[in-house]
Amino acid sequence: MLVAAAVCPCPPLLVPDVAAGAAPELDAARAACSDALGVLAAARPGRLVVVGPVESAGPETYPEGTRGSFRGFGVDLDVRLGPDEGMPTEQRLPYSLAVAAWLLERTGWSDAPVEGLGVGDRLAPERCARIGRDLAAAAERVALLVMGDASACRTLKAPGYLDERAAPFDAEVARALGTADVAALMTLDTGLAHDLKASGRAPWQVLAGAAEGVDVGGSLLYEDAPCGVGYIVATWA
Repeated sequence: MLVAAAVCPCPPLLVPDVAAGAAPELDAARAACSDALGVLAAARPGRLVVVGPVESAGPETYPEGTRGSFRGFGVDLDVRLGPDEGMPTEQRLPYSLAVAAWLLERTGWSDAPVEGLGVGDRLAPERCARIGRDLAAAAERVALLVMGDASACRTLKAPGYLDERAAPFDAEVARALGTADVAALMTLDTGLAHDLKASGRAPWQVLAGAAEGVDVGGSLLYEDAPCGVGYIVATWA
């Protein structure tokens, strides 16, 4: 059963070594992410699943101990998803889960075993919800760390250029995540989310499936659009 969830953005820029001189711009987002992970720890889960977007269709699983790197951004920084369990794997974390691993390492996560799950942009909402239900049913006390960005089209300099639909889309997502509105998340327009490059759509719908029938309340900790990309931090507990 789902006992808590934290929703965080997943840009590699969240890692100060990657952001370099622009790092202070995301200080508030980092602080909110730390607060969100504190909510997960307080729920005392027996299992933590990190859900994030991947470029492939997915779903793809990443066992505890899987490593990732930010070397692709010119930074000599490696991360690991949870402790090294002595189970070598050739898998490498996608950037969304590598950012999650960095957040967990930064806050010293040791409260429960952790594993990763990547979900693709093209997964239908019903499939995402079914994955979420399966995750919630897999253990008595499950927590989710859900990684994903809102639109990437909030300004002229945004990665997806300016799209007037982006701000209303992000506002509705922030409202739904901040109030634990499962129905609203499940009815997000998948085509619009794709057009706006909102990488969080599928992970958010996995969360919605996991929370079906569970009495949780939402709290919005952060919402802004640095660099023209919507970043949202929220908790469900």
